[in-house]
Amino acid sequence: MGWNSWDSYGLTITESQFRDNVLVLRSRLAPYGWTYAVVDEGWFFPFPEARPHPEQLRYQFDGFGRYVPVPGRFPSAASSTASARIDGQSTIDRENAGFTRLGDWVHAQGLKFGIHIVRGIPRESVRMNTPIENSRFVAQEAADQSDACPWDPTNWGVRDNDAGQAWYDSLINQYARWGVDLLKVDCISDHPYKGSEIRQIRRAIDKVHRPMVLSLSPGPTALSHAAEVGRLAQLWRISDDVWDLWDNPTGKFPIGVKSQFERLAAWAPYAKPGNWPDADMLPIGELRPRPDVGPGPRRSRLSAAEQQTQLTLWAVARSPLILGANLTLLDDATLRLLTNRDLIRINQTSTGSRELSRQDDVVVWSADLPGNEKAVALFNIGETSRAVQKSLTELGITGSAIRDIWSGAEEKTTKITIELPAHASAAYLIRP
Repeated sequence: MGWNSWDSYGLTITESQFRDNVLVLRSRLAPYGWTYAVVDEGWFFPFPEARPHPEQLRYQFDGFGRYVPVPGRFPSAASSTASARIDGQSTIDRENAGFTRLGDWVHAQGLKFGIHIVRGIPRESVRMNTPIENSRFVAQEAADQSDACPWDPTNWGVRDNDAGQAWYDSLINQYARWGVDLLKVDCISDHPYKGSEIRQIRRAIDKVHRPMVLSLSPGPTALSHAAEVGRLAQLWRISDDVWDLWDNPTGKFPIGVKSQFERLAAWAPYAKPGNWPDADMLPIGELRPRPDVGPGPRRSRLSAAEQQTQLTLWAVARSPLILGANLTLLDDATLRLLTNRDLIRINQTSTGSRELSRQDDVVVWSADLPGNEKAVALFNIGETSRAVQKSLTELGITGSAIRDIWSGAEEKTTKITIELPAHASAAYLIRP
C-alpha cells in the first residue's frame, strides 16, 4: 500500500512536490497502512519535457555510468563539493548524493521509499564506455546493443554474462546505499519479458544487506511465467497501464477497470504472502498537474461508483494498493474511500480470494479472513441496474450475520439483497 508519482506528475516530479505528497501520506493515510512513497520514471532527466524527442534528452550520471537524480529537480542530491562535467548529452556528477538524503527523510516520516527504473544500461553510458563499479568490466561489455526496449529510448538491454551481472550488482548497491525499499523495474515483465535480467536483478538484491521489494512492470505478465516471477519478485503487473476509464473495448492501452475482473480472477491462485499479482495503480481523485495519459490535468474520469468498484476489486483480489492521486488535493470523498478499515483489512489479511460466480453482468468474489470471517463483494459490470439476491448457502458460505463495510450496518440474516446500479459494487463481512 502506498503512493506513486506517475498518474499525477508523469516524468516531471520534483523533490518539493514529492515531499508535499509524502507529508499528506504520513499524516492522513499512513495510520491506515499506506506506507510506500515511490518516485516514478524520469528523475534523471534535466528536461523531462523533451521525452517525445529522444535526440533532445539530457541525462545525469555518476562516474560509473549510473543515473542519478538531477539536483535542479532534487536539490538534496547536490553536494557542496560537487564536481560535474558535460560529455555530449550527459552531465557526469561524481559527488551526487543520489536519493540518500531523500530516502532518509522518507524513513524519518515512518514510511518506505521506492524508485522506478527501466531495465538495462544507459545508452549514453555505453557510448562513453564507463567503468562498472567494483569490477574489471566496462559498460560496452555489459550492454546488449541489439536489445532495445521498444517504447523507451534511454537504455540498452544487459547481456547474460559476468559483465551484465556486475552492472546490476553495481546498480543495486547504489540503490541500497540510497535506502531504497521498493524497486519498480519497467520493460521487463512483458513487451518484452526478460527473464535473464529479472534473474540478474534478483541475484544482485540477494547480495545486499537490505530488504528491497522487487516490482516488475509493465503487463500483462503471461501466466506461463507465474512460477518464475513468483520465485524472483514480490509484485508483477498483470496488465498494461490502467487509467481512469471504465472500459477500453480494444483491450489495449490504456486499460479500463472492467477488463481487470478476468485478469484478477485468472491470477488469484498465485496471490500469497510475498507474491502479489499487481492490477496497477489506482487513478482516482485528482490527477494533476501532469498526468501522462488522457486529456490533461483533471479529476479522475471514473465516477464515484466506479472508483469504489475499482478499490473494492483490488482489495478483495489482494492486489497491491498504490495510489496515483495528487495527495495534496485529497478531498473528503476520496479520503473516505481510502480509509475504510474493513476494506483494507480484506486486502491485507485475507487468504483464498477467488471469483465465485459471474452471471448476467453480476460478478461475485469472496475471501477468507482470520477468525472464520468471510468477505463477499458483489459487482455489476453491466450498463443497467441489477437487483441482486444471494443466499450464503448458494455462495457456499456459512454465517449468521452480514455487515455492510461501507455503511457499517449489520443484520442477522443469511441473505444479501441489494439493487446495484451500473458499474457499482457492494462488499460485506460475513460473521460466523
